[in-house]
Amino acid sequence: MESYIQQLFADRIGGNQFGKDTNIYKFEKIKRAKRAAMEANPETEMIDMGVGEPDWMAEPEVIEVLYQEAKNWENRGYTDNGVQPFKDAAAVYMDSVFGVKGLDPNSEINHGIGSKPVLALLPMAFINPGDITIMTTPGYPLLGTTTQGVGGEVVNLPLLEENDFLPDLDALTDDQKKRAKLLYLNYPNNPTGAVATETFYKKAIQFAKENGVMIVSDEAYAALTFDGEKPYSFLNVEGAKEVGVAIQSLSKAYNMTGWRLAFIAGNELMVKAFAAIKDNNDSGQFAAIQQAGVYCLQHPEITEKTSAKYSRRHNLLVDALTSAGFEIKKPKATFYLYVKAPTGTRDGITFDSGEAFSQYLIKEKMISTVPWDDAGNFIRFSVTFVAKDEADEERVIGEIKKRLGGGEFIFD
Repeated sequence: MESYIQQLFADRIGGNQFGKDTNIYKFEKIKRAKRAAMEANPETEMIDMGVGEPDWMAEPEVIEVLYQEAKNWENRGYTDNGVQPFKDAAAVYMDSVFGVKGLDPNSEINHGIGSKPVLALLPMAFINPGDITIMTTPGYPLLGTTTQGVGGEVVNLPLLEENDFLPDLDALTDDQKKRAKLLYLNYPNNPTGAVATETFYKKAIQFAKENGVMIVSDEAYAALTFDGEKPYSFLNVEGAKEVGVAIQSLSKAYNMTGWRLAFIAGNELMVKAFAAIKDNNDSGQFAAIQQAGVYCLQHPEITEKTSAKYSRRHNLLVDALTSAGFEIKKPKATFYLYVKAPTGTRDGITFDSGEAFSQYLIKEKMISTVPWDDAGNFIRFSVTFVAKDEADEERVIGEIKKRLGGGEFIFD
Protein backbone atom coordinates (compact mmCIF):
# COMPACT_ATOMS: atom_id res chain seq x y z
CA MET A 1 0.00 0.00 0.00
CA GLU A 2 1.41 3.36 -1.03
CA SER A 3 1.86 5.88 1.80
CA TYR A 4 -0.24 9.06 1.62
CA ILE A 5 3.05 10.93 1.92
CA GLN A 6 3.69 10.08 -1.74
CA GLN A 7 0.93 12.53 -2.62
CA LEU A 8 2.36 15.37 -0.56
CA PHE A 9 5.71 16.11 -2.20
CA ALA A 10 6.13 19.61 -3.57
CA ASP A 11 5.88 20.02 -7.32
CA ARG A 12 9.41 21.47 -7.40
CA ILE A 13 10.84 18.04 -6.62
CA GLY A 14 8.41 16.05 -8.75
CA GLY A 15 5.12 16.06 -6.83
CA ASN A 16 3.51 12.64 -6.47
CA GLN A 17 6.03 11.21 -8.94
CA PHE A 18 8.97 11.95 -6.63
CA GLY A 19 11.29 8.94 -6.46
CA LYS A 20 9.60 7.21 -9.39
CA ASP A 21 11.70 8.72 -12.17
CA THR A 22 13.42 5.90 -14.05
CA ASN A 23 15.84 8.19 -15.90
CA ILE A 24 19.46 7.52 -15.01
CA TYR A 25 21.41 10.75 -14.66
CA LYS A 26 24.83 11.07 -16.20
CA PHE A 27 26.85 10.86 -12.99
CA GLU A 28 25.05 7.68 -11.99
CA LYS A 29 25.68 6.29 -15.48
CA ILE A 30 29.35 7.08 -15.04
CA LYS A 31 29.47 5.33 -11.64
CA ARG A 32 27.75 2.22 -13.01
CA ALA A 33 29.98 2.08 -16.07
CA LYS A 34 33.10 2.45 -13.92
CA ARG A 35 32.04 -0.36 -11.60
CA ALA A 36 31.31 -2.67 -14.54
CA ALA A 37 34.58 -1.81 -16.30
CA MET A 38 36.65 -2.39 -13.16
CA GLU A 39 34.96 -5.74 -12.56
CA ALA A 40 35.67 -6.75 -16.15
CA ASN A 41 39.27 -5.52 -16.05
CA PRO A 42 40.47 -6.05 -12.47
CA GLU A 43 44.15 -5.85 -13.43
CA THR A 44 43.86 -2.48 -15.20
CA GLU A 45 43.94 0.84 -13.38
CA MET A 46 40.86 3.04 -13.83
CA ILE A 47 42.17 6.53 -14.51
CA ASP A 48 39.64 8.97 -13.09
CA MET A 49 39.78 12.30 -14.93
CA GLY A 50 36.24 13.28 -13.98
CA VAL A 51 36.63 14.37 -10.37
CA GLY A 52 35.81 18.06 -10.02
CA GLU A 53 37.58 18.69 -6.74
CA PRO A 54 41.24 19.08 -5.70
CA ASP A 55 43.36 16.02 -5.00
CA TRP A 56 45.53 17.83 -2.45
CA MET A 57 44.60 18.45 1.16
CA ALA A 58 44.65 21.90 2.71
CA GLU A 59 48.13 23.05 3.69
CA PRO A 60 49.46 21.79 7.07
CA GLU A 61 49.62 25.37 8.34
CA VAL A 62 45.93 25.85 7.57
CA ILE A 63 45.03 22.65 9.39
CA GLU A 64 47.10 23.79 12.37
CA VAL A 65 45.21 27.09 12.55
CA LEU A 66 41.93 25.15 12.52
CA TYR A 67 43.21 22.90 15.31
CA GLN A 68 44.30 25.76 17.53
CA GLU A 69 41.20 27.86 16.90
CA ALA A 70 38.90 24.90 17.54
CA LYS A 71 40.25 24.80 21.10
CA ASN A 72 39.25 28.38 21.84
CA TRP A 73 36.18 28.75 24.04
CA GLU A 74 35.03 31.87 22.21
CA ASN A 75 34.80 29.97 18.91
CA ARG A 76 32.30 27.41 20.14
CA GLY A 77 29.07 29.17 19.20
CA TYR A 78 27.02 30.54 16.34
CA THR A 79 28.68 32.97 13.97
CA ASP A 80 25.51 34.03 12.12
CA ASN A 81 26.71 36.35 9.35
CA GLY A 82 30.38 35.78 10.00
CA VAL A 83 33.35 36.83 12.11
CA GLN A 84 34.82 40.22 11.38
CA PRO A 85 38.43 39.06 10.84
CA PHE A 86 37.30 36.91 7.88
CA LYS A 87 35.42 39.79 6.27
CA ASP A 88 38.41 42.07 6.80
CA ALA A 89 40.76 39.49 5.28
CA ALA A 90 38.42 39.04 2.30
CA ALA A 91 38.52 42.78 1.54
CA VAL A 92 42.33 42.82 1.68
CA TYR A 93 42.50 39.68 -0.45
CA MET A 94 40.33 41.18 -3.19
CA ASP A 95 42.66 44.19 -3.24
CA SER A 96 46.00 42.38 -3.09
CA VAL A 97 45.20 39.47 -5.44
CA PHE A 98 42.65 40.97 -7.84
CA GLY A 99 43.24 44.69 -7.50
CA VAL A 100 39.64 45.33 -6.41
CA LYS A 101 39.94 48.32 -4.12
CA GLY A 102 37.61 49.94 -1.65
CA LEU A 103 35.35 47.05 -0.64
CA ASP A 104 33.79 47.77 2.75
CA PRO A 105 34.09 44.60 4.85
CA ASN A 106 31.17 45.70 7.02
CA SER A 107 28.57 46.30 4.31
CA GLU A 108 29.90 44.85 1.03
CA ILE A 109 31.18 41.42 2.12
CA ASN A 110 29.59 38.45 3.85
CA HIS A 111 30.66 34.86 4.31
CA GLY A 112 28.86 31.78 3.08
CA ILE A 113 29.07 28.10 3.99
CA GLY A 114 30.63 27.46 0.59
CA SER A 115 29.59 29.17 -2.64
CA LYS A 116 26.82 26.63 -3.29
CA PRO A 117 24.55 27.91 -0.48
CA VAL A 118 25.23 31.49 -1.58
CA LEU A 119 23.94 30.67 -5.05
CA ALA A 120 21.02 28.71 -3.62
CA LEU A 121 19.87 31.53 -1.36
CA LEU A 122 20.16 34.52 -3.71
CA PRO A 123 16.96 33.78 -5.71
CA MET A 124 15.01 33.80 -2.45
CA ALA A 125 15.97 37.45 -2.07
CA PHE A 126 15.11 38.59 -5.59
CA ILE A 127 12.97 36.20 -7.64
CA ASN A 128 9.19 36.43 -7.70
CA PRO A 129 6.98 34.06 -9.76
CA GLY A 130 7.47 34.84 -13.44
CA ASP A 131 10.86 36.50 -13.01
CA ILE A 132 13.74 35.17 -15.08
CA THR A 133 17.26 34.09 -14.20
CA ILE A 134 19.61 34.00 -17.18
CA MET A 135 21.97 31.04 -16.99
CA THR A 136 24.78 29.75 -19.18
CA THR A 137 24.93 26.19 -20.46
CA PRO A 138 26.87 23.98 -20.04
CA GLY A 139 27.42 25.02 -16.48
CA TYR A 140 26.55 24.80 -12.81
CA PRO A 141 22.74 24.99 -12.68
CA LEU A 142 22.08 25.73 -9.00
CA LEU A 143 21.03 29.37 -9.26
CA GLY A 144 18.55 28.29 -11.93
CA THR A 145 17.29 25.33 -9.94
CA THR A 146 16.45 27.48 -6.94
CA THR A 147 14.97 30.15 -9.20
CA GLN A 148 12.50 27.56 -10.46
CA GLY A 149 11.91 26.40 -6.90
CA VAL A 150 10.53 29.83 -5.95
CA GLY A 151 8.39 30.13 -9.08
CA GLY A 152 10.79 31.86 -11.43
CA GLU A 153 11.90 30.84 -14.90
CA VAL A 154 15.29 30.06 -16.39
CA VAL A 155 16.62 31.10 -19.79
CA ASN A 156 19.76 29.27 -20.87
CA LEU A 157 22.33 30.85 -23.16
CA PRO A 158 24.71 28.36 -24.83
CA LEU A 159 28.46 28.68 -24.47
CA LEU A 160 29.81 28.06 -27.97
CA GLU A 161 33.36 27.68 -29.19
CA GLU A 162 32.81 30.28 -31.92
CA ASN A 163 31.93 32.83 -29.20
CA ASP A 164 34.97 31.92 -27.07
CA PHE A 165 32.50 30.24 -24.70
CA LEU A 166 30.92 33.58 -23.74
CA PRO A 167 27.12 34.00 -23.72
CA ASP A 168 25.45 36.05 -26.44
CA LEU A 169 23.31 38.51 -24.47
CA ASP A 170 21.93 39.91 -27.73
CA ALA A 171 20.12 36.60 -28.32
CA LEU A 172 17.59 37.38 -25.57
CA THR A 173 14.14 38.52 -26.60
CA ASP A 174 12.62 41.81 -25.43
CA ASP A 175 10.25 39.92 -23.13
CA GLN A 176 13.11 37.94 -21.60
CA LYS A 177 15.09 41.11 -20.98
CA LYS A 178 12.07 42.76 -19.40
CA ARG A 179 11.41 39.88 -16.99
CA ALA A 180 15.05 39.05 -16.22
CA LYS A 181 16.33 39.83 -12.75
CA LEU A 182 19.51 37.78 -12.37
CA LEU A 183 22.31 37.06 -14.83
CA TYR A 184 24.66 34.25 -13.82
CA LEU A 185 28.26 34.33 -15.03
CA ASN A 186 31.02 31.89 -14.15
CA TYR A 187 34.55 32.78 -15.24
CA PRO A 188 37.00 31.18 -15.33
CA ASN A 189 34.38 28.71 -16.45
CA ASN A 190 33.37 25.23 -15.45
CA PRO A 191 33.42 23.15 -17.62
CA THR A 192 34.96 25.00 -20.58
CA GLY A 193 37.97 26.53 -18.82
CA ALA A 194 37.31 29.81 -20.67
CA VAL A 195 38.17 33.18 -19.18
CA ALA A 196 36.15 36.37 -19.58
CA THR A 197 37.57 39.59 -20.98
CA GLU A 198 37.17 43.12 -19.69
CA THR A 199 35.29 43.90 -22.90
CA PHE A 200 32.74 41.18 -22.18
CA TYR A 201 32.26 42.28 -18.58
CA LYS A 202 31.74 45.88 -19.72
CA LYS A 203 29.05 44.70 -22.12
CA ALA A 204 27.40 42.64 -19.39
CA ILE A 205 27.39 45.61 -17.01
CA GLN A 206 25.85 47.83 -19.68
CA PHE A 207 23.24 45.15 -20.36
CA ALA A 208 22.45 44.98 -16.65
CA LYS A 209 22.01 48.73 -16.35
CA GLU A 210 19.82 49.00 -19.44
CA ASN A 211 17.53 46.14 -18.42
CA GLY A 212 17.45 46.39 -14.63
CA VAL A 213 19.29 43.09 -14.15
CA MET A 214 21.62 42.04 -11.35
CA ILE A 215 24.81 40.10 -12.13
CA VAL A 216 25.95 37.16 -10.02
CA SER A 217 29.57 36.35 -10.87
CA ASP A 218 30.60 32.91 -9.63
CA GLU A 219 34.38 33.14 -9.28
CA ALA A 220 35.23 29.80 -7.69
CA TYR A 221 38.19 29.35 -10.05
CA ALA A 222 39.21 33.00 -10.44
CA ALA A 223 42.58 32.67 -8.71
CA LEU A 224 43.57 29.42 -10.47
CA THR A 225 45.30 31.02 -13.45
CA PHE A 226 48.56 30.37 -15.30
CA ASP A 227 50.61 31.09 -18.41
CA GLY A 228 50.50 34.83 -17.86
CA GLU A 229 46.77 35.07 -17.13
CA LYS A 230 46.35 37.21 -14.02
CA PRO A 231 43.57 36.61 -11.48
CA TYR A 232 40.68 38.79 -12.58
CA SER A 233 37.29 39.54 -11.05
CA PHE A 234 34.07 40.95 -12.42
CA LEU A 235 34.48 43.58 -9.69
CA ASN A 236 37.64 44.82 -11.41
CA VAL A 237 35.48 46.49 -14.04
CA GLU A 238 34.12 50.00 -13.61
CA GLY A 239 30.45 49.96 -12.69
CA ALA A 240 30.42 46.31 -11.58
CA LYS A 241 29.58 47.10 -7.98
CA GLU A 242 26.56 49.13 -9.13
CA VAL A 243 24.92 46.05 -10.66
CA GLY A 244 26.23 42.91 -9.05
CA VAL A 245 28.25 40.73 -6.76
CA ALA A 246 31.13 38.29 -7.02
CA ILE A 247 31.28 35.02 -5.11
CA GLN A 248 34.73 33.83 -4.13
CA SER A 249 35.34 30.34 -2.76
CA LEU A 250 38.21 28.82 -0.82
CA SER A 251 37.28 25.32 -2.01
CA LYS A 252 39.30 25.14 -5.21
CA ALA A 253 41.87 27.89 -4.62
CA TYR A 254 42.95 26.46 -1.25
CA ASN A 255 42.09 22.76 -1.61
CA MET A 256 39.30 23.06 0.97
CA THR A 257 36.15 21.72 -0.71
CA GLY A 258 34.89 19.95 2.41
CA TRP A 259 35.61 22.91 4.70
CA ARG A 260 32.73 24.88 3.12
CA LEU A 261 33.83 28.51 3.14
CA ALA A 262 33.23 31.32 0.68
CA PHE A 263 32.31 34.99 0.58
CA ILE A 264 30.07 37.26 -1.44
CA ALA A 265 31.31 40.77 -2.27
CA GLY A 266 30.06 43.77 -4.18
CA ASN A 267 26.78 45.65 -4.32
CA GLU A 268 25.79 46.66 -0.80
CA LEU A 269 22.07 46.08 -1.25
CA MET A 270 22.57 42.64 -2.78
CA VAL A 271 24.94 41.64 0.03
CA LYS A 272 22.46 42.97 2.60
CA ALA A 273 19.62 40.99 1.02
CA PHE A 274 21.73 37.83 0.98
CA ALA A 275 22.62 38.33 4.65
CA ALA A 276 18.94 38.69 5.55
CA ILE A 277 18.00 35.44 3.78
CA LYS A 278 21.07 33.65 5.10
CA ASP A 279 20.28 34.68 8.68
CA ASN A 280 17.02 32.74 8.40
CA ASN A 281 18.61 29.66 6.83
CA ASP A 282 21.83 28.94 8.70
CA SER A 283 23.74 30.02 11.79
CA GLY A 284 27.09 30.66 10.15
CA GLN A 285 30.20 28.62 9.51
CA PHE A 286 32.27 27.42 12.49
CA ALA A 287 34.47 30.31 13.61
CA ALA A 288 37.59 28.14 13.64
CA ILE A 289 37.11 27.40 9.94
CA GLN A 290 36.70 31.10 9.24
CA GLN A 291 39.91 31.84 11.15
CA ALA A 292 41.70 29.20 9.07
CA GLY A 293 40.24 30.99 6.05
CA VAL A 294 41.82 34.22 7.26
CA TYR A 295 45.21 32.51 7.15
CA CYS A 296 44.52 31.30 3.61
CA LEU A 297 43.47 34.69 2.30
CA GLN A 298 46.64 36.15 3.76
CA HIS A 299 48.76 33.54 1.92
CA PRO A 300 47.82 33.54 -1.78
CA GLU A 301 51.09 31.77 -2.55
CA ILE A 302 49.22 28.59 -1.58
CA THR A 303 46.99 29.08 -4.61
CA GLU A 304 49.96 29.93 -6.81
CA LYS A 305 51.57 26.60 -5.94
CA THR A 306 48.33 24.77 -6.74
CA SER A 307 47.96 26.65 -10.03
CA ALA A 308 51.47 25.64 -11.05
CA LYS A 309 50.53 21.99 -10.54
CA TYR A 310 47.42 22.28 -12.69
CA SER A 311 49.34 24.11 -15.39
CA ARG A 312 51.95 21.36 -15.46
CA ARG A 313 49.30 18.65 -15.68
CA HIS A 314 47.44 20.53 -18.44
CA ASN A 315 50.65 20.61 -20.48
CA LEU A 316 50.98 16.85 -20.22
CA LEU A 317 47.31 16.16 -20.97
CA VAL A 318 47.12 18.50 -23.96
CA ASP A 319 50.17 16.79 -25.41
CA ALA A 320 48.62 13.34 -24.88
CA LEU A 321 45.31 14.30 -26.47
CA THR A 322 46.98 16.08 -29.37
CA SER A 323 48.96 12.92 -30.07
CA ALA A 324 45.64 11.05 -30.26
CA GLY A 325 44.31 13.46 -32.90
CA PHE A 326 42.29 15.89 -30.77
CA GLU A 327 42.46 19.58 -31.62
CA ILE A 328 42.67 21.19 -28.22
CA LYS A 329 44.21 24.28 -26.65
CA LYS A 330 45.43 24.53 -23.11
CA PRO A 331 43.12 26.74 -21.01
CA LYS A 332 44.51 29.69 -19.08
CA ALA A 333 42.70 28.85 -15.85
CA THR A 334 40.82 26.16 -13.88
CA PHE A 335 41.64 22.47 -13.67
CA TYR A 336 39.25 21.57 -16.50
CA LEU A 337 39.97 20.67 -20.11
CA TYR A 338 36.88 20.81 -22.33
CA VAL A 339 37.33 18.51 -25.30
CA LYS A 340 35.17 18.07 -28.39
CA ALA A 341 34.15 14.45 -28.76
CA PRO A 342 35.09 12.58 -31.95
CA THR A 343 32.33 11.27 -34.17
CA GLY A 344 33.71 7.76 -34.26
CA THR A 345 36.65 5.40 -34.62
CA ARG A 346 38.35 4.07 -37.72
CA ASP A 347 37.09 0.56 -37.02
CA GLY A 348 33.44 1.61 -37.35
CA ILE A 349 32.27 2.69 -33.90
CA THR A 350 30.24 5.92 -33.95
CA PHE A 351 29.59 8.48 -31.22
CA ASP A 352 26.45 10.58 -31.47
CA SER A 353 27.10 12.45 -28.22
CA GLY A 354 29.70 13.31 -25.64
CA GLU A 355 28.04 10.82 -23.35
CA ALA A 356 28.50 8.00 -25.87
CA PHE A 357 32.20 8.81 -26.18
CA SER A 358 32.58 9.11 -22.41
CA GLN A 359 31.03 5.67 -21.94
CA TYR A 360 33.38 4.28 -24.60
CA LEU A 361 36.41 5.70 -22.79
CA ILE A 362 35.31 4.08 -19.54
CA LYS A 363 34.49 0.68 -21.00
CA GLU A 364 37.24 0.35 -23.60
CA LYS A 365 40.06 2.56 -22.30
CA MET A 366 39.45 2.57 -18.53
CA ILE A 367 39.49 6.39 -18.53
CA SER A 368 36.68 8.23 -16.76
CA THR A 369 35.56 11.70 -17.90
CA VAL A 370 32.37 13.77 -17.63
CA PRO A 371 30.22 14.28 -20.76
CA TRP A 372 28.60 17.59 -21.65
CA ASP A 373 26.05 17.65 -24.48
CA ASP A 374 24.27 20.92 -23.65
CA ALA A 375 25.91 23.00 -26.40
CA GLY A 376 27.71 20.56 -28.66
CA ASN A 377 29.19 17.14 -27.94
CA PHE A 378 32.02 17.52 -25.46
CA ILE A 379 33.69 15.76 -22.58
CA ARG A 380 35.46 17.30 -19.60
CA PHE A 381 38.79 16.12 -18.27
CA SER A 382 39.83 17.26 -14.79
CA VAL A 383 43.53 17.41 -13.97
CA THR A 384 42.74 16.75 -10.32
CA PHE A 385 43.60 13.06 -10.61
CA VAL A 386 45.48 11.55 -7.69
CA ALA A 387 49.25 11.36 -8.17
CA LYS A 388 52.00 10.99 -5.56
CA ASP A 389 54.44 13.38 -7.22
CA GLU A 390 55.46 14.84 -10.59
CA ALA A 391 56.87 11.53 -11.76
CA ASP A 392 53.54 9.88 -10.99
CA GLU A 393 51.73 12.64 -12.90
CA GLU A 394 53.83 11.81 -15.94
CA ARG A 395 53.10 8.11 -15.46
CA VAL A 396 49.32 8.67 -15.33
CA ILE A 397 49.23 10.93 -18.39
CA GLY A 398 51.66 8.61 -20.18
CA GLU A 399 49.22 5.77 -19.61
CA ILE A 400 46.39 7.88 -21.09
CA LYS A 401 48.56 8.63 -24.11
CA LYS A 402 49.32 4.95 -24.53
CA ARG A 403 45.68 3.87 -24.25
CA LEU A 404 44.37 6.48 -26.69
CA GLY A 405 47.08 5.75 -29.24
CA GLY A 406 47.26 7.84 -32.38
CA GLY A 407 44.90 8.16 -35.32
CA GLU A 408 42.17 5.92 -33.90
CA PHE A 409 39.49 8.60 -33.73
CA ILE A 410 37.57 10.38 -36.50
CA PHE A 411 36.62 14.04 -36.24
CA ASP A 412 34.13 15.43 -38.78
